[in-house]
Amino acid sequence: MKTINIPAQTVPVYAETDVLVVGSGPGGLSAAISCARAGVETMLVERYGCFGGNLTHVGVEGIAWYRRPETVDVEGIGIEFETRAKAQNASYDEPQSTSQGINSELFKVLADNWVQEEGIRPLLHATAVDVLIEDDKITGVVFQSKEGRFAVLAKRVIDATGDADLAKMAGAPVVKTPKEQMMAVTVMFSCSGVDKARFLDYVNENPMSYMDWGKEWAITTDGKEDDLFSPYLDEPFEQAREKGLIPPGLKTIGGTWSGISDRGDATYLNMVHMGGYDGTDVFDLTRAEIEGRRQAMLAIKALNHFAPGFENAGLRNFGMTLGIRDTRKINGRYNLTEKDVRNQARFDDAIGIFPEFIDGYGLLILPTTGRYFHVPYGALVPRKIDNLLVAGRSIGGDQISHASVRNMMCCTVAGQGAGVAAAVSIKKNTTTADVSLSCVQEELKRQGVRII
Repeated sequence: MKTINIPAQTVPVYAETDVLVVGSGPGGLSAAISCARAGVETMLVERYGCFGGNLTHVGVEGIAWYRRPETVDVEGIGIEFETRAKAQNASYDEPQSTSQGINSELFKVLADNWVQEEGIRPLLHATAVDVLIEDDKITGVVFQSKEGRFAVLAKRVIDATGDADLAKMAGAPVVKTPKEQMMAVTVMFSCSGVDKARFLDYVNENPMSYMDWGKEWAITTDGKEDDLFSPYLDEPFEQAREKGLIPPGLKTIGGTWSGISDRGDATYLNMVHMGGYDGTDVFDLTRAEIEGRRQAMLAIKALNHFAPGFENAGLRNFGMTLGIRDTRKINGRYNLTEKDVRNQARFDDAIGIFPEFIDGYGLLILPTTGRYFHVPYGALVPRKIDNLLVAGRSIGGDQISHASVRNMMCCTVAGQGAGVAAAVSIKKNTTTADVSLSCVQEELKRQGVRII
C-alpha cells in the first residue's frame, strides 16, 4: 500500500479524568455508570451523536430476547436498561421472551438523562484515533472532532468500541475472524403504517418456530429450542422471490420482527443478513451500508405484497449505522472457550454470570434450563498494555464463546466488571492487572451483581 508521511502534531489536552470510557453501547454505558457509582471520576466519549451503541445507533431493541421463565439471568445494571425503560414508557413486551424490548429512539433520551444523573462527564461527536502510552501503560486517548485533534488524559481507560480499537492502537495482541467466517452484518429498519391486528392474526395463523431459522440460516440446536415460538418471517420473502420482486438468488433477505405499536410502527426489523463484510474495513462498511439499504427496500416491497397487515406500510427509518456482530477480539489474560459457555464454567475471578445462550456461527442455544456460566475478569484484560480494560463484544474468547458474549446483556456484564475494576484500581492505587479481585467482587455485589 502506498504511504505518505504526516508531520508530528502538538494537540491540546481537553480534559483529564480518573477513568475514561470510549464507546457508549451497553458495555460502555454499564462501565461508566458502575465506575461513577463506585465513587470515581468518569468520562464517557462517543463518536456518534447519542449514547447506546447497537441499541440506538443500529436499532437492536432486544437486549434480552433469550430470556425464558426458567432462565437464570444476569443481575446488575443490565436489568436496569429494561426497568428504567419500562418505567419511562420506553419499552414493550418482547414477543418471544419474558424480556422488555427497548424503544431505541426513546432510549437516546433515557441514556442522556442517566449519564447526567450519575455525574458522568459526557462527550459526543469525538472519534478515537490514537492512544498515549508510557512504560506499557495507557495514559490517555487522542480524539478527532470538528475542532480538530485533542487528547484526554486518564489514569485508566476502558475500550468499549466494540472492535477493540484502542487495544489494537496500543499494541495489545488482538485476533480477528477471517472475513469469510465473520457473522453477517445487518441494516436494521423500521416501518410505519402497519395494521397491527391484521398482522398478528396472520402470525397466529402461521406460527413460526426456531426450527424454521434453518430455512435461511444453517443452524444447529440442542433440540429443546426447535418448537418454541419465534417472530420469524419466511413465506413473504419466498413468495416475493417466486413473483420476481426479490431476485431468486438473493437469499440474504428474511428474518425476525419485534415490536409492533398500536400506532402501527414496526421497529427492529432484523431482515437483512449479509455475509462477507469486514466491519473494520471502511470500504466494506460503505458497500454494506448501501447494499443493506437496497435489500431493506426489497424486503419492504415483499412485506407490502405478501405479509397481511403490511399492505400500506412504508419505511420509517433505517438504523444510524450498520449492525456489526464480529470483528476483533483481544487476546486476553484468559480467553473464553466454547467449552466454558456450554458447560457452565466457573472462575475464581468472576465478575458476573450469563445464561447459556449462544447465537452465531451456525449454533442456537436458548437458556431454558437454568444453566449459566461465569464471565471471568481475565477476559477483559489485554496482554502487554496495563491500565486498559475491554468491555463489550471484543473481550477475549473463541468463536462460539463470542456468539454468546457478543449479546448486549452480556456486554453489560463485562462493562460493569470493567468499570468497577477500574474504579477499585484507582482507589487502591494498583494497576488493572494487579487489582484485588476480592475488592472488585465486593463492590460488584454492592451494586447488585450476581457473582456466583
